[in-house]
Amino acid sequence: MSVLGLVRPDLRDFSGYASARKAAETGRVWLNANESPWPNSADAEGSSHRYPAPQPEALRQALAALYGTVPENLLVGRGSDEAIDLLVRALCRPGIDAVVVAPPVFGMYAVSARLQGAPLLEVPLVDGPQGFAPDLAAIGDAAEARGAHLVFLCSPGNPTGEAVALEDIAALASRLRDRAVVVVDEAYGEFSDVPSAATLHDAHPNLAVLRTLSKAHALAAARIGTLIAAPELIAVLRSCQAPYPLPTPCVALALAGLSPQAQEETRRRVECLRRERERLARALAELPGVRRVYPSQGNFLLARFEDAQAAFDRLLAAGVVVRDQRAAPQLADALRISVGAPEENDAVLVALAGMGSDA
Repeated sequence: MSVLGLVRPDLRDFSGYASARKAAETGRVWLNANESPWPNSADAEGSSHRYPAPQPEALRQALAALYGTVPENLLVGRGSDEAIDLLVRALCRPGIDAVVVAPPVFGMYAVSARLQGAPLLEVPLVDGPQGFAPDLAAIGDAAEARGAHLVFLCSPGNPTGEAVALEDIAALASRLRDRAVVVVDEAYGEFSDVPSAATLHDAHPNLAVLRTLSKAHALAAARIGTLIAAPELIAVLRSCQAPYPLPTPCVALALAGLSPQAQEETRRRVECLRRERERLARALAELPGVRRVYPSQGNFLLARFEDAQAAFDRLLAAGVVVRDQRAAPQLADALRISVGAPEENDAVLVALAGMGSDA
């Protein structure tokens, strides 16, 4: 069965909104979209009075080269969040087709499922001696038993930091072939030792991969996310996507940020953050009041504290803002600390240095 068999039946032939730019992307005199014929006086580039291409070809080509695939396998959108929402809406009938997640994990999977009315199946991560890990056998069992159409794996996991081995992802995708799409969220993939699951796509058409320019490429405000999936699924999602998802200035910024020079700088910064991650992990583990620092394949560390509130307050008093994870399952004593520049990481260590002496 094609992956289209997992799409909602009412959307398999859905053509979506035929925007003016979708109907015609080339021309000399543009009179089909009710745009202003003149640019805004504040528009230095003189192009923002025209609607952008729904999927700019130059950006798709650049992203395909970056992720080692072809443009036909790509959907570009407003961060990974849009792709997550589109997947849930296109594959899950409300009250029928379930979504499987492995908490503690990025919260947007559950948010999108709830907004769609899709049953949410939670298979908790297992906290073991080597850190957190998904129970892939239990995930497969849950997906089969409840008729899930989507399984989300975060690798590296957020906020837990673990990466899932490619052979394990391949085994789950093979088990759920014709049953569910396995989505691997690689928002932090550039910081990981594990290769991208996109390398498995040809052998597993029910596998999809999420990537973003927000983290390693330092373009969080541009909101450029990419979904890598089977071309037939990409076509369905494009029909469900808003007409003009990518603002022209953001596309221009992304293209500039993917130049050879920019990518070389990104590689240097990633290596710096990986070194700082290990330095910060070692130093945190030696501080009084720190119970455990988890190994991480991302650009952050998850740490447990004797008194997480005191640690959070100390950091905040020093002007350091970290992510409080205490409301998340299994993390009642934990904070997530992004790995910053060396001087920012030093500020974390200085703020927490005297924590064990607090009365």
